[in-house]
Amino acid sequence: MTDSVEAQDSSYAAARLRLLTEEARSGPPRRAALAALTDQWLAQLATEAAAATGTTGFALLAVGGYGRGELSPRSDLDLVLLHDSQKTVAALADRLWYPVWDLGLALDHSVRTPAEARQTAAEDLKVQLGLLDARHIAGDSALTAALRSSVLADWRNQAPKRLPALHEMCQERAERQGELSYLLEPDLKEARGGLRDATALRAVAASWLADAPREGLEEARTTLLDARDALHLATGRATDRLALQEQDQVADALGLLDADALLRQVYEAARRIAYASDVTWREVGRVLRSRQQRPRRRGLLGRGRTSPRASGPGGAPAAVHTPERVPLADGVVEQEGEAVLALAARPDRDPVLALRAAAAAAQAGLPLSLHAVRRLAASAKPLPVPWPGEAREQFVTLLDAGESTVQVWEALEAEGLITRLLPDWERVRCRPQRNAVHRFTVDRHLVETAVQAAGLTRRVGRPDLLLTAALLHDIGKGWPGDHSEAGEVIARDVATRIGFHEADVDTLALLVRHHLLLIDTATRRDLDDPETIRSVAETVRDTSTLELLAALTEADALATGPAAWSTWRASLLADLVDRVAGALDSGALPQVAEREPTAEEERLVIEAARTGGPVLALHAHTEPEAEGDAQDEALGVELVLAVPDRPGLVAQAAGVLALHRLTVRAADLRAVDPIDEGPIALLTWRVSAEYGALPEAARLRADLARAFEGTLDIEARLAEREAAYPRRRGITPPPPRVSVAPGGTSQTATVLEVRAHDAPGLLHRIGLALTAAAVTVRSARISTLGANAVDAFYVVGKDGDPLPPARAAEVARQVEKALR
Repeated sequence: MTDSVEAQDSSYAAARLRLLTEEARSGPPRRAALAALTDQWLAQLATEAAAATGTTGFALLAVGGYGRGELSPRSDLDLVLLHDSQKTVAALADRLWYPVWDLGLALDHSVRTPAEARQTAAEDLKVQLGLLDARHIAGDSALTAALRSSVLADWRNQAPKRLPALHEMCQERAERQGELSYLLEPDLKEARGGLRDATALRAVAASWLADAPREGLEEARTTLLDARDALHLATGRATDRLALQEQDQVADALGLLDADALLRQVYEAARRIAYASDVTWREVGRVLRSRQQRPRRRGLLGRGRTSPRASGPGGAPAAVHTPERVPLADGVVEQEGEAVLALAARPDRDPVLALRAAAAAAQAGLPLSLHAVRRLAASAKPLPVPWPGEAREQFVTLLDAGESTVQVWEALEAEGLITRLLPDWERVRCRPQRNAVHRFTVDRHLVETAVQAAGLTRRVGRPDLLLTAALLHDIGKGWPGDHSEAGEVIARDVATRIGFHEADVDTLALLVRHHLLLIDTATRRDLDDPETIRSVAETVRDTSTLELLAALTEADALATGPAAWSTWRASLLADLVDRVAGALDSGALPQVAEREPTAEEERLVIEAARTGGPVLALHAHTEPEAEGDAQDEALGVELVLAVPDRPGLVAQAAGVLALHRLTVRAADLRAVDPIDEGPIALLTWRVSAEYGALPEAARLRADLARAFEGTLDIEARLAEREAAYPRRRGITPPPPRVSVAPGGTSQTATVLEVRAHDAPGLLHRIGLALTAAAVTVRSARISTLGANAVDAFYVVGKDGDPLPPARAAEVARQVEKALR
């Protein structure tokens, strides 16, 4: 090595050291300055080496991160020596590479002709990605420009094949490395949401096929790059894994309070990149599907909608393809695999639309489109406090969608809608949990607990309280003191804000305060000690709360991680719950309240007895329910129906409501005996339109009369509509559960409890099953809590008496089989 080269190396090493130890300059300016300094040094080396070897027709290129000018302190130097078949290129390469190695710098290098570089890029996706960021350093700039142009053209031409391969590579890497935003020792580069994914988004944008959501994306990349710079300087090594022992030092270098503040900042950046990746890859898939279908569409004339702005030969309207829009809920439709807002939706006038759209998307198993979320974030009318009943129902329905809840929740959170709905969420958002048992951050753990709780809703009488408690049980983390005690206070505020009645607020507060009671007692106390059982029983108060707390305990453990739940822990918990249940009251359902008919109901009953046909009244529901009831005044309209009692009445009436696309939110059925007349069934329904306007009362009455006369084939009509407008299958809910209530619940009837996923026509199917089982429904209490139906039917046999135990169990099995 010549003295000149040694002097250059020494000068570069000294300047590099000064730059890396200069506190006044960090972040993007330092990375750019380090790249420029390295460019200058390499350019001088290349110029002298070319002169010494007599080499012409070459170019030195920086690729990858160095090509982007993002050179971290310990990053590799990714270099390509491009040449036009010069024999002296090997000697030139030696004079370039050895000085780099002599300084102890990591080097990733290759020597290729333009044709070889292009061929290698076509065969190796990683090489092609690196060349997309190629930047000229020294030599013949025309060689660099030509290669850049050809590689970029190849990338765009091959995008339909290369992008799916890139997506698959990203998915495989995510499976290996995990989710950056939940790892206690994340890999800033390789984990999902890391720098590799950010680079992949740049490649997608370069293809011109799709583009990533740009808002906040560059800031997120900068956050991860800054953290990696500080990590390199703290360790003196080229590492991307943010190990626990280095986190405090890295946080200090970045001017952050502590390691938790560092992780939270890193997690937020990773979530932004991960969400942008999800949106971008969905768009790539949509575009590629559209391209595959286009040739077929061109051959199918008349299949698209006609547009007045498009014309064919002779001025005739031309067929223009319009994506199919399938209704999901009021103001929400499915389009090309996403839930989007309907054309007539008005977020500025509909404060519940954001939650309705989120719930509809989650229940359908669809992502909520980026445009929809941003429109809701920009113009949605704020919800009043406390929330109206529909908002609470939609919120619970969102939580009840299981795994599908997560992607919708993340979309809402990415645009700030979650903290707008629940201000207390900000405290737990992206908060790390420094506990090896936990696999998620606090906020993601809460969502995951709701996901697990959605699979346990058949075990409880109040699934809405279970799901809400699951979301709130650790809400006190991040506040001083015991997180359960702090969480109790916050849970009261949140539950009141959401609009729960006072009794339900008390129950939710108890569940949050004591969410660790059962598992701690089961694993740390003597269950044979009567005092242990008495203490737990006094805390939970009744069996309905006990079943909620037991389900919450299991959901919490399942969401925490494999180490928190096992067959042994499950058996201990079940043993404790059985013992405590035995020490409590039966917890039986209350009798359906017997009350005198109102004046309107008396008029309807008398008219039904006189005419022998159905008589109904339809009006807005304004009466609030009793305190602690699961429903309230803000859900739909009230339909009061009086009709002479007959077998199959529930199935027929519910079937007509389903035909008119009316969703049953609640219902009561009882028999009234007017003087000298046969029994009259009095049904009070609370219904809402699935979407659109409510039907006219006259049409509803006419269809009810036809159904009771036997001239309306409800089954055939429902089947025809399903064939014409098939519903999206959506999520797979837990199976239905039909059970016989404990003895003593009613002295005059057998009570069948039905817990199932709400769906159009569900009550009609239940009624058909009860009719097929040859039992008579004397009264019923119907409740819809979010996406869950929780119903109680008081049935008797042909003799008018309660069913014998064996017969009751058989009827329950028949109904459950019919619902499955």
